[in-house]
Amino acid sequence: MRIAMIGTGYVGLVSGACFSDFGHEVVCVDKDAGKIERLHQNIMPIYEPGLDQLVASNVKAGRLSFTTDVAEAVKGADAVFIAVGTPSRRGDGHADLSYVFAAAEEVARHLDRDAVLVTKSTVPVGTGDKVERIVRDTAPNLTIRVASNPEFLREGAAIEDFKRPDRVVCGVEDEGAREVLAQVYRPLSLNQSAPVVFTSRRTAEIIKYAANAFLATKITFINEIADLCEAAGADVQEVARGIGLDNRIGRKFLHAGPGYGGSCFPKDTLALLQSAEQCDVPLRIVEAVVSVNDGRKRAMGRKIIKAMGGEAAGKTVALLGLTFKPNTDDMRDSPAIAIVQALQDEGATVRACDPEGVEQASKMLTGVEFCEGAYETAKDADAVVIVTEWDAYRALDLKRIASLARNPLLVDLRNVYSHEEAAKAGLAYVGIGKASRPVGLPQTARAAS
Repeated sequence: MRIAMIGTGYVGLVSGACFSDFGHEVVCVDKDAGKIERLHQNIMPIYEPGLDQLVASNVKAGRLSFTTDVAEAVKGADAVFIAVGTPSRRGDGHADLSYVFAAAEEVARHLDRDAVLVTKSTVPVGTGDKVERIVRDTAPNLTIRVASNPEFLREGAAIEDFKRPDRVVCGVEDEGAREVLAQVYRPLSLNQSAPVVFTSRRTAEIIKYAANAFLATKITFINEIADLCEAAGADVQEVARGIGLDNRIGRKFLHAGPGYGGSCFPKDTLALLQSAEQCDVPLRIVEAVVSVNDGRKRAMGRKIIKAMGGEAAGKTVALLGLTFKPNTDDMRDSPAIAIVQALQDEGATVRACDPEGVEQASKMLTGVEFCEGAYETAKDADAVVIVTEWDAYRALDLKRIASLARNPLLVDLRNVYSHEEAAKAGLAYVGIGKASRPVGLPQTARAAS
């Protein structure tokens, strides 16, 4: 099939490359001429493991191409996917749909045949109805069926998620759209038993938001349980394992940390709340999740300051990791942003490193000294803080960290290490959801004291 992908951001580029790898002919279009030129040189606009190789192989095979010309991209297309940004509007949390609507109108103006127009961007419920009106008014002589096909891609594992998904959700309103999307995703049904779930268009739009809100709720829940564990002398990792073994709960997204961030959870929870408000349906749980998560990020800054004795002025804090999660360069709503601000507000000097995120972080953080790696960052620090659980920070020489730091303190916001490992290296240790212990005091001794 011939597919046009409008937008070469995270979702559009990964989806387009994977569709072409399925054997479809895919044209990706973007108005940013510089981005398209770099893609022609196989320079990726995002960091995603394996994406450059996937793009290069399919370009070489003639199945994947890039252009700035929408008319060229949609010519002869069986399906056109809209994968443009839907950022939160400043001030009210509504999803900004201007890019989606503009793309829909432009596609309708240039289509030369009947086709299916698919919103892959994350959009509030009812957006497909508005897109349908736009294309009907713009191209009344064509039959343009509008469908919803939300993405469920994890940054850092997007290619695997696309090719081996838990499910594919397709929201359609007629048999024609259903048949086209069934053909688009036919390679998945041939390779494995990934369910392709067909629903109404509005149902599909809600599924995306509901899924992300539920995962955000799990993260926020275990973060609050972590606070209780710290106060009560329990271990949140053991609690998470104990409840996660219940199949009704599951183990995923029960890793306590500094709060969720990224391109999806923050904006999608806000947009879901706005949709609920428009329908006059309160979503109190989601409201609490958003509020608690926002507060948690700055609370991590206070946690670091408390670990340093309650005083940050004149001290240096070394942050290991800046992106909201590993295996991405995405800094959007990363907990590191609020942590840096909280530390700087109290007079601390912040040094930081990240395997992939420094370029993006340097655009968002001021007054931060960026370093090459963990050991350079830790030199003369009053606290070394693990913010993002990159593999590069999972096997650190903790004795070297202790010798380089001015004050041998490790604040582990991802529970990568343990009290025992840190104590053995001569480091004081503060984790998430774990009772603090003095350096070198074994757990058994503490229990007996």
